[in-house]
Amino acid sequence: MAIEYKNAGVDVEAGYQSVKLMKQFVQSTFGPEVVTDLGGFGGLYSIAGKTMEEPILVSGTDGVGTKLKIAMLLDRHDTIGIDAVAMCVNDVICCGAEPLFFLDYIACGKNYPEKIAAIVKGVAEGCRQGHSALIGGETAEHPGMMPEDEYDIAGFSVGIVDKKNVIDGSKVRAGDVIIGLASTGVHSNGFSLVRKIFGIDTEDALKNLSSDYGVLSRSLGETLLEPTKIYVDAIDHLKEKVEIKAICHITGGGFYENIPRMLPEYTNAYIEKGSWEMPEIFPLMKQVGEISEHGMYNTFNMGIGMMVAVDPSEAETALAALKEAGQNAWCIGVIEESKEQTPGVIL
Repeated sequence: MAIEYKNAGVDVEAGYQSVKLMKQFVQSTFGPEVVTDLGGFGGLYSIAGKTMEEPILVSGTDGVGTKLKIAMLLDRHDTIGIDAVAMCVNDVICCGAEPLFFLDYIACGKNYPEKIAAIVKGVAEGCRQGHSALIGGETAEHPGMMPEDEYDIAGFSVGIVDKKNVIDGSKVRAGDVIIGLASTGVHSNGFSLVRKIFGIDTEDALKNLSSDYGVLSRSLGETLLEPTKIYVDAIDHLKEKVEIKAICHITGGGFYENIPRMLPEYTNAYIEKGSWEMPEIFPLMKQVGEISEHGMYNTFNMGIGMMVAVDPSEAETALAALKEAGQNAWCIGVIEESKEQTPGVIL
């Protein structure tokens, strides 16, 4: 008897159905710059309309990590794609770039077209929030390598910036103010620790995810699945009002690893705890997991998903601009000189 691809666990017909279901979501991200359609071997994007003296392409790639475990347990897949886009475009804008387009990669044990379409629907929503065209992607079935009901997702973002407008932290000076932009919660980092804290890998996982622990405004599962904030609109509006000297995306490694990435040598960032509104999930994790203060700030965003450094004379203007953009923000620290060459963080 002849063996066909489907007998090996790969259903190409399901792949065709996935593409059919996701097509409307993908095309909703297209602008006139997209000069190709879904289904080609490569995505084509025109930058002919970008009038720049010295255009530089900026790229970033990332995934969602083990936050996927929460989505799979709750069988909710329509927002995880927003996280995939956010993790990439939030990195790209840190140097002042304008996002252009995005591509996604989904690996699954078995292609369930409705599930894949729900994931891509989230990706498309993230792309709209991040002003990015979803010009391509790949869905790969991995029978025998992944359980049938599991999947992974990663993404790739490309942006553009004029060389003269690159934000690289070189203009940061002692006395500059650090403004923190509110996160929407845990975002997409630290979920291996989150799962450990709340017993999400145990037989009580669904029970724990349905609890509000007496302090959350929603269930734990809904709180943890809240999509990562996309800061493209807020940063775009801020750039029109003030000079941004540095931008920092608070991702894996929390405050201690990420803040130094926006600082020049011989400087420290002094962060004032309590100067912003912290979502209730962070104190809860600290309490339930008995996590040290340092461990929390070394792992999570603690309610601040992005930071910018501005001249103190422009701090109030910056806060007003962010408010206009619908973004909660606070002055949370200051940059000071240091005797050490390597930048540091003091909390």
